[in-house]
Amino acid sequence: MNALAEREDVPVEELRLRLYVAGNAPNSLRAIANLNAIFREYLPDGNYQLETIDILAEPLRALQDNILLTPTLVKLSVPKVSIVGDLS
Repeated sequence: MNALAEREDVPVEELRLRLYVAGNAPNSLRAIANLNAIFREYLPDGNYQLETIDILAEPLRALQDNILLTPTLVKLSVPKVSIVGDLS
């Protein structure tokens, strides 16, 4: 953690993430489990917001967001970062 984030007078921005999965595919389930483990270890205060999108249920959403592979995790704040894979 950096020195600014440790100061009480500096607000820490909530981490906003979006996870694209393909139903109950093994890689999607692994990504969800791995992400939950990461949250428990590194963000136990719950200072994050996670939206999960099942592209089998919402295929147009995946097209609109230019998602070609699943699972894909996207950090929504700047700089925007995407990670493809099961997060292991």
